[in-house]
Amino acid sequence: MKTKKTKMKNFKSLIGLLSIVAVSFTACKKNEGGSSAFGNRSTSAADYSQSSLPVVAVSGDITSSVTWTAGNVYELSGIVTVRNGATLTIQPGTYIKASANTPGVQNGVLVIAKDGTINAAGTAADPIVFTSRNLLDGNAGTTGTPGDFGGVIILGNATINVGDKLIEGLANEAKFHYGGSNDADNRGTFQYVRIEYAGFQLAPNVEVNGLTLGGVGNGTTIDHVQVSYGLDDGFEFFGGTVNASNLIALASDDDQFDFDNGFTGTLSDAVAIADKNSTHSTSSGASDSNGIESDNNAPAEDATFSLTPKTHPTLINVNVFGTENPSGIAGLGYRNGIRERRGSEVTLIDVIVSGYPRGIAFDADANASLSDLNSTSVHGFTSAVTAAVGSYVDGGGNSLVVNPTNASYFGVSQPWYNTPGSPATVTLPTWSAGWSKLVF
Repeated sequence: MKTKKTKMKNFKSLIGLLSIVAVSFTACKKNEGGSSAFGNRSTSAADYSQSSLPVVAVSGDITSSVTWTAGNVYELSGIVTVRNGATLTIQPGTYIKASANTPGVQNGVLVIAKDGTINAAGTAADPIVFTSRNLLDGNAGTTGTPGDFGGVIILGNATINVGDKLIEGLANEAKFHYGGSNDADNRGTFQYVRIEYAGFQLAPNVEVNGLTLGGVGNGTTIDHVQVSYGLDDGFEFFGGTVNASNLIALASDDDQFDFDNGFTGTLSDAVAIADKNSTHSTSSGASDSNGIESDNNAPAEDATFSLTPKTHPTLINVNVFGTENPSGIAGLGYRNGIRERRGSEVTLIDVIVSGYPRGIAFDADANASLSDLNSTSVHGFTSAVTAAVGSYVDGGGNSLVVNPTNASYFGVSQPWYNTPGSPATVTLPTWSAGWSKLVF
């Protein structure tokens, strides 16, 4: 087995150790600090400086190409859909918010339909930011809250295992369907982007995530994207073949990453960070928050979970961090670092999982025997790996540890799960040019 020191070498070189920098309440900006409550982290006296810019209202369909510039703030009302061959270009440094929600109407959702294109290429110094309207209103008394922004959805023409499907969280209209036969489909570029305070629930168990990718092909560029403080999942991949890298999922109310409907792409150089202050979404009345959750398909689509292609992501240098282990772990709501279920499969290479009751859980209906672990370190408070059907393929170099109290077993400092008294900012040194803000 690899030692803890050896295992951390890869983590340091590609992502860097998480360093914690204390920030005082009086000095922090709204977007740079917060209280310990999940729904009210931003408590200081200043908005983003972009709150002084002119506001451009946007609603309805975008059917001809348009550019959003950094000299304005764009306010989305309801669902804004790029379609009919149009390209939406968003300049580096542009900020986007949602208008106040109308009951029964989605709260500022941007959709790239399967016949639209996105060209959102921010930079490390000037990321594109989708955020709460309360951080762009010039009012020091308002704070960001999960659900203030709806979310971003990109739909494509790559293979999914149900042929054609309506994306989760939207009304059943043709423009919101996705899936096809072009695995090289290119919906454009989405890089150096932050999505903050997203999420919208259309109906129970039907929500918009921070970033949703439905049937997106591997011709699409997705990298350097952070999703923070959302009401549902951080990132969800419904089928498709897109490869994504340099992703941060922080403090999602449900899963940090979610895979469904035959996703077969690669996720590399990514980190998922739980927050003990999360209120947690529920499934059948019980909390079901995981670092990563993976399904081949829903029971209503096929009760045998045998649709093809099978959901089988490849995860390379992906790090999943949970919280501390107080008495009554069920009260925290966190269940598994990685949960494989409903016919899903997975390949793990240089992955670290720590700080969840169960590190990796293979449900009885998962394809554990078609999953493999390679140079992967897994810690769980009660179990490291469960494999209910057959056994997973052991590619070697794995370290599996059960420890009932140590959330940072593999040498990763994890004070974000317990920061009483003052907020803290978590920085990722190799990503610290300004595009990412991991804030507590």
